[in-house]
Amino acid sequence: MGRHFEVRAKAMEATAKKKSAIYMRASKEIYIAAKQGTPDPDSNLALRSAIDKYKSQGVPKDVIERAIKKAAGGEQEAYIAGRYEFFGPGGSLLIVDSLTDNPNRALVEIKTAIVRKGGHMANVLYNFEEKGLFAFNGAKESEVEEALILNDVDVTEVTEDDGEITVLVAPHDFSKARDILTEQLGVKDFLVSEIQFIPNEKITLSGEDLEKFTTLIDTLEELQDVQAIYHNVQL
Repeated sequence: MGRHFEVRAKAMEATAKKKSAIYMRASKEIYIAAKQGTPDPDSNLALRSAIDKYKSQGVPKDVIERAIKKAAGGEQEAYIAGRYEFFGPGGSLLIVDSLTDNPNRALVEIKTAIVRKGGHMANVLYNFEEKGLFAFNGAKESEVEEALILNDVDVTEVTEDDGEITVLVAPHDFSKARDILTEQLGVKDFLVSEIQFIPNEKITLSGEDLEKFTTLIDTLEELQDVQAIYHNVQL
């Protein structure tokens, strides 16, 4: 992925427990998107974005289709979103989003994982900016930037590294930017297509701090109530 931001696509190579957690995240997010709009990704932009997001992480087609059918079939699942902020090992900063039917369980499991690695809850959100993030191959940096600017997209950055394009846009222009990339520039497959919290600055950890941090991320990614993890560590 060059120098680009983490996309967690390689998580599918990890443990069965982590793979199960990713499938659960996909099922919940796709179910909610389909339930709040229509079960048709062609007319439901939120659903289309969720599908693209989890396809890029290797989630199988049948997992995606089951979540859509569940929403279309009238089943009711009550998921509650949560967001928790932490100081982690070595001065790291973490934002952990949850989506769960049991907020108390989610908070206890997330907080326990952080505290065991020497972290604690703290206000860190101001160290991040929310951005629409796209990464893909098959286009030129100058063409991408020109197309977005000419269509009045609020572009933060367009970069190219080893043929891979990364685009950062304002969150309110996420859907608009995606349509331009697909319809005008012919981008069909995204390595990343989602809204993320991007750190204003990244730090580098080493030794015991790095070991604690990577173990912590692995633990959090195995929790099925965890929906997303954002941090400021260069990995």
